[in-house]
Amino acid sequence: MTSAAPDPQDTATPSGTSPQGSSPEGSSPAVDLPKAWEPQAVEAGLYQRWVDAGYFTADPRSDKPGFSIVLPPPNVTGSLHMGHALDHTLMDILCRRKRMQGFEVLWLPGMDHAGIATQMVVEKQLDAAGTSRHELGREAFVERVWQWKAESGGAIMEQMRRIGDGVDWGRERFTLDEGLSRAVHTIFKKLYDAGLIFRAERLVNWSPVLQTAISDIEVKHEEVEGELVSLRYGSLDDDEPHVIVATTRVETMLGDTAVAVHPEDERYQHLIGITVYHPITENQIPIVADDYVDPSFGSGAVKITPAHDPNDFELGLRHDLPMPTIMDEHARIAGTGTEFDGMDRFEARARIREQLAAEGRVVAEKRPYVHSVGHSERGGEVIEPRLSKQWWVKVDELARMAGDAVRDGDTVIHPKSLEPRWFSWVDDMHDWCISRQLWWGHRIPIWYGPDGDVVCPAPGETAPEGYVQDPDVLDTWFSSGLWPFSTMGWPERTDELAKFYPTSVLVTGYDILFFWVARMMMFGRFVGEDTEQGPGGKVPFHDVFLHGLVRDEQGRKMSKSRGNGIDPLDWVERFGADALRFTLARGANPGADLPVGEDHAQAARNFATKLFNATKLALMNGAAPGDLPARESLTDPDRWILDRLEHVRGEVDAAFDRYEFGKACEALYHFAWDEFCDWYLELAKVQFADDAIAPATRIVVGTVLDTLLRLLHPVIPFVTETLWTKLTGQESVVIADWPGTLGADRDEHAARRIEDVQHLVTEIRRFRSDQGLRPGQRVPARIVGLDQADLAALDPYIASLSRLTPAEEGFTASAAIEVRTSRTTLHVELDTSGTVDLEAEKRRLAKDLAAAEKELAQTSAKLGNEAFLAKAPAHVVEKITTRKAIAEEEVQRIGERLAALGAR
Repeated sequence: MTSAAPDPQDTATPSGTSPQGSSPEGSSPAVDLPKAWEPQAVEAGLYQRWVDAGYFTADPRSDKPGFSIVLPPPNVTGSLHMGHALDHTLMDILCRRKRMQGFEVLWLPGMDHAGIATQMVVEKQLDAAGTSRHELGREAFVERVWQWKAESGGAIMEQMRRIGDGVDWGRERFTLDEGLSRAVHTIFKKLYDAGLIFRAERLVNWSPVLQTAISDIEVKHEEVEGELVSLRYGSLDDDEPHVIVATTRVETMLGDTAVAVHPEDERYQHLIGITVYHPITENQIPIVADDYVDPSFGSGAVKITPAHDPNDFELGLRHDLPMPTIMDEHARIAGTGTEFDGMDRFEARARIREQLAAEGRVVAEKRPYVHSVGHSERGGEVIEPRLSKQWWVKVDELARMAGDAVRDGDTVIHPKSLEPRWFSWVDDMHDWCISRQLWWGHRIPIWYGPDGDVVCPAPGETAPEGYVQDPDVLDTWFSSGLWPFSTMGWPERTDELAKFYPTSVLVTGYDILFFWVARMMMFGRFVGEDTEQGPGGKVPFHDVFLHGLVRDEQGRKMSKSRGNGIDPLDWVERFGADALRFTLARGANPGADLPVGEDHAQAARNFATKLFNATKLALMNGAAPGDLPARESLTDPDRWILDRLEHVRGEVDAAFDRYEFGKACEALYHFAWDEFCDWYLELAKVQFADDAIAPATRIVVGTVLDTLLRLLHPVIPFVTETLWTKLTGQESVVIADWPGTLGADRDEHAARRIEDVQHLVTEIRRFRSDQGLRPGQRVPARIVGLDQADLAALDPYIASLSRLTPAEEGFTASAAIEVRTSRTTLHVELDTSGTVDLEAEKRRLAKDLAAAEKELAQTSAKLGNEAFLAKAPAHVVEKITTRKAIAEEEVQRIGERLAALGAR
């Protein structure tokens, strides 16, 4: 035994205990594990064996209860990042555990066609080749995208295999495949016929580079340093009507149709209702009163450009203002009839300001002004709010149904603390713009006739001759909003829908709670109202588990600009897939962000190695699971470890049921490392050497390992599969039963005795370390008081773990320590002649004395506090009183020992 805790890498070393000869009947097969755990050598082969065996294939006609998850579809252009890795790890944990618990599990994979991202990829290729989509034409361009998808798209699917995703590959779907396209057309028709889809001119997020409307989630807001310019509208004569406004977007004044002030702002009461001169267009524009205006900001007056600002648009509607669009799809000034037509918006900003300054209308020099500006997530360009004719979904009723699903408990959000964010979104949702000016995507199923007729044929029907289809495609979120049921065959009634819908749980990050989850909920409730074609009036998922974001070790968001991103596949290559998965799962709890770094991955790799070495040691000694002997025939260490295993099993089950992955992993980690490997296996080595108890020990060790590996399998599937099959000789842990209760009451006496042994051995090891004794050096010793401590039967274990040999006749102690146990104080006398460093011993005792004196001071202070004594429960006061008494004894004992050494 070493002088400190056992080395995590050395658990497999028998430490003087020779492997038993032949394994007993029913034991594990011969040890043929490699010398060390090398995940890269086995992971790919293991995964393919699982797939070939059909372990992940779901049978909708099974008699087992159903459990289902649909994979949030990654973009066809995407590659695995840490957010994906976290998502996938947690889903796989849930699916693997439910499969072991006897459920028929469907984890359905697939990809999103990712309209904007995919079109950009192919357009860049065309640009490099000296052509464009417009030169190819729509049909040829779409064919080119399909070709790219077949050749290069979906790399993330192969990466999913690398981390062990147990998905049903036979059911892989794509948001543009034939079945999903029919589902999209079907629900569009139903919504359109219900009056919930309409076309209108409204403000959208416009990308001048992509030349399309984009969704809110595709806009990232960044703090930028602009300039706030104060301009004078109206007369230059101070005695005539005029008003000062401040703006960061001078160019948009070309679309101004009013100036607004707060109705109670006394400075502008005399101006409300009149018109003032517009210095560029030379029009007269009204001054209107509106509560939207903040009178404390700037001059308290704001210019109103309804076609290019969302707040101005709403104000324009309230006051029935004209809404001229002053920019084309490239964000160039257009249609204003001014000299600025044709200029880029930023060039126009500078030129207009120069002209106004020359006229004396810039009343304050430009000054720096930091403000939030929306940028395209894809192209990085500044987004232009723009009035545009688009297709919309009326969301009022749909959003109410989505909110009620959570209010009524049909869908439960985990953690509950995020429910208010859900309600704040769905209860105040705006109509949804669903059209995109792209070519790659679901074409909007609307046709226009020569006389202005508009028709929406049903799936399978054709439009009348001479009708022309709308050129736009649907927002990607429209098709992904159908994902939970369209992937299972809706609008047809299928076995999959009957068995697996509603899905059991949705796992996703809290950052897309509103954008994707809300749309799925709205569509699910809507189609569910149709009992003829819909999935039956049900929500799309029973639980929504929202995890946090993966961050770097300093808690910062990972980004390319910071250079702090981590490639999960790099960790798989260096540390193994299990290490990646355990790192992520160990930090995952509902709603909480998790910081990760390379040290975490290395620690997880060490944990896998620890399990490997522990199992190898067990197999070398003939361990195998079997029917446990009667409890009364087992040793204290055996009963203790079985009780600890039962406690941890219950703790892990409860944590997984609450989606507290981190808590489950922590419990398993500390049981496996601290209790099973570092303590029980060392105790078991003593028992392996005793022919009378070795057979029972082999069964206990095998049973604990069997259970532990099954509990860990959902999190770290590769190493557990390798070890469990060697330990048990069975086919695969993937299809093994989830551990159930051992059904025995906790042995409190065994637990107390083992805790006392742990305390005693730890103190002896600490003494040895302080004295600089070699790890393997055995020291003659005598322990006085083992009988009083009820530890006499455990003397062989103590001697083995502490590297002590029995004291012989005439033994003379040269050093001694005292250790308090639950029943008495043990005196450990050691013969370390010529090896004890008296000065080191004095330092050790001085350190112990300081700790005892601190404890005595703290407990004395509490017991001397009348206010504390008046409020504290009796059992708390009693506990502190006991602590004080022990501290007093320790101060006296250590002081006497130091005095004997001549230190006091």
